[in-house]
Amino acid sequence: MKRLIVTADDFGVAAEVNEAVEQAHTRGVLTAASLMVGGGAVDDAVARARRLASLRVGLHVVLIEGRPILAPELVPDLVDATGAFRRDMVACAVDIFFKPAARRQLAAEVEAQFKAYRATGLPLDHVNTHKHFHLHPTIAGTILKIGRDYGLKAMRVPTEPRAVLALAEPETAFGPAYVTGPWSELVRRRLRRAGVATADHVFGLRWSGALTAARLEALVRHLPDGLSEIYLHPAVRGGFEGAAEGYRYAEEFAALTDPTVIAAIRATDVQLGGFADFTGAPQLAA
Repeated sequence: MKRLIVTADDFGVAAEVNEAVEQAHTRGVLTAASLMVGGGAVDDAVARARRLASLRVGLHVVLIEGRPILAPELVPDLVDATGAFRRDMVACAVDIFFKPAARRQLAAEVEAQFKAYRATGLPLDHVNTHKHFHLHPTIAGTILKIGRDYGLKAMRVPTEPRAVLALAEPETAFGPAYVTGPWSELVRRRLRRAGVATADHVFGLRWSGALTAARLEALVRHLPDGLSEIYLHPAVRGGFEGAAEGYRYAEEFAALTDPTVIAAIRATDVQLGGFADFTGAPQLAA
């Protein structure tokens, strides 16, 4: 049986993203969205999510390349001179691992983001992180420990099958995931031991910001059995504050409503939904 979650990340970062999420859900194949509670358009995103009862919404924990929920002076090891989260991801990861103060600040910020999500009143379908920073073992452990008190039931682990990518786009060479692969598997085992659901397969890492209609349709046609998640970064147009350089936001939005993608899902008899629809976990308010 093929079950599929189609997720939009960065929900709440800008109105352009929020509009794409709403249209892709009502007119296309989008089933879920991950909310940035510190995003510049978070109130607009929450209002839209409340109107869209069938959209499964989760928490997109941001700890890099964004702004904290807490005052910057409360998380000095996590932010730069402007008060925004640091962009030097490797150095930040090292500090979190070795500095007790940084770990305390991490825990405080993670809890603040869970509290902010709870305040929206939206059910918590899933949790993931910006730039998949939860592959860091300390961050994964912190989210797992704190998230239990806020209804954490499912989490993304970016385990992307290279064989499926090769079938979807044979002309492109795909090397082994030397960095993400081992850490992903460790995090998956840790989460599943704790009773947190994860998808069997996740797609969107290799083509992040460039998951066009042709690629999305090909992934659907070659989707393996089990529970898969495909994540994208749609927006009705790029150029908004917080946009990633080089991301083809409008093309990813178009892919979600493309007739060939919709037809491929119907032809392959793929079941669409969110984590709560497939894992048996009740949708509770966070």
